[in-house]
Amino acid sequence: MSLMTQGGDGAGPAIEVAGLECGYDGKVVLKDVSFTVARQEIFFVIGGSGCGKSTLLRHLVGLHTPTRGTVQFLGRSFTDADAAGRREMLKTFGLLYQGGALWTSLTLRQNVALPLEEYTTLSRREIEEIATLKLAQVGLLGFEDYYPAEISGGMKKRAGLARALALDPDIVFFDEPSAGLDPITSRKLDELVKHIRDTFGTTCVVVSHELASIFELADRAIMLDRSEQGIIAEGRPRELLERSRDPRVREFLSRGEK
Repeated sequence: MSLMTQGGDGAGPAIEVAGLECGYDGKVVLKDVSFTVARQEIFFVIGGSGCGKSTLLRHLVGLHTPTRGTVQFLGRSFTDADAAGRREMLKTFGLLYQGGALWTSLTLRQNVALPLEEYTTLSRREIEEIATLKLAQVGLLGFEDYYPAEISGGMKKRAGLARALALDPDIVFFDEPSAGLDPITSRKLDELVKHIRDTFGTTCVVVSHELASIFELADRAIMLDRSEQGIIAEGRPRELLERSRDPRVREFLSRGEK
């Protein structure tokens, strides 16, 4: 079931970022950031702590406003759009927050239903049916009436992902999806991300520093560096590890190899 009209005409990249400058309270964190993400690509934003990965994500999805540059989704400018245009574009992407960001007073089904209540005119019964379907898609069938406090950390991430998928988005952003998870649970979540891309043709943008996920999932990645305040490498992670002449890139991607 597709709830929303898929954005764009099927041509061109899913995301285009040009000359982006990001920061807070007058302090620049990232400058002159430019890259594209192809449709149906699993694209990673990687780098060490404090390099600006989550900052970039927040500016991409409109939680903060860039001081310079542009962001386009499916050929439409997000940074230049008015409030109504942005609201319309928000329907085309979902976001999985680092901690899941579930409302603790709501059941899993009620959490997943929130975007459907906000952005559609579906009936209560239809919304509940879709919320149940989305939970089933992430392996949580039978847990619809559980509260976040009653499930594990990995299940919370899956419930957050079900909510991110509620509107059948073209693009899903993941903020450190494996943070706080054990290796087995993390691997299962990686498999779920890949399944979503392969099954629904979803473009996935993943902020992460976890090497296992980076090498297993990423079609392509950009690496940010704190001192450079921007991108220092772009490409397939395995090729970056083998061919990059930048010691910062090789060091980051070879962690744990002794």
